[in-house]
Amino acid sequence: MATVASQIILHPTASQTVNLLGSTVGRDKLYRTAQYFARLLAWVLIKRGYNVEAARWDALKSHLATGRKLMRVGKPLEHLQAALKALNSSARPGEQTTTILRQLCYASYLVYDAAVWANTAKFINLSKETNQKFVRRSNRFWFFGIVFSICHGLLKASRLANEAKALRGYTWGDKSVSTEAERAVKYSAVEKERNTLRYQFAIDLLDVWIPATNLGYVDLNDGVLGFFGFITSVMALRSQWAAAGRKV
Repeated sequence: MATVASQIILHPTASQTVNLLGSTVGRDKLYRTAQYFARLLAWVLIKRGYNVEAARWDALKSHLATGRKLMRVGKPLEHLQAALKALNSSARPGEQTTTILRQLCYASYLVYDAAVWANTAKFINLSKETNQKFVRRSNRFWFFGIVFSICHGLLKASRLANEAKALRGYTWGDKSVSTEAERAVKYSAVEKERNTLRYQFAIDLLDVWIPATNLGYVDLNDGVLGFFGFITSVMALRSQWAAAGRKV
């Protein structure tokens, strides 16, 4: 029995789960997945007339959203550091600028988000008008942060496509084996980076509709937003799961 228990408890999947839940980002992605699933399910239940059952899932969605705000307190510093690192980097001007603007927007979004949470927790007292203003500013910075992320992705994708094309057009036969091996390694690295970029680009293209709807730029219902948020949450959670697996 002890052997069976140890095999279960010390199984690599169990260790990977511990690593995932042991990080703030891992827990946040898991809670976000549950939050948007609850949002989608609540909308479906309301459409089918199950209002009592829907209220339960709607309450779960709201409490998860509030809890995630607390988990992100202090995170603006991380984005400010990323912006400073981008400023001191040797990246191309377009990519550098969009990275800096994206990080500054995310930092501003999280500052206002933390203020909204503090008001909800009654730690500070904001008037109804001020709280609504902060919520709107938070969504505006979130929206533009994603927009700059999309712009960054387009610029970087163009550069990587040119690099991949140049590596594919490499002349074989008159070069040494070591040079050809080096080219193959570079090409593999570029393709890996392109795949990562496409993955994040897909997340951004779906996530951008959430703050856009909150700001009134578009009018999508909770079912669509819940579905988009659930898909991107699963995608982000998948990346964190893979990262947790590398620590096992």
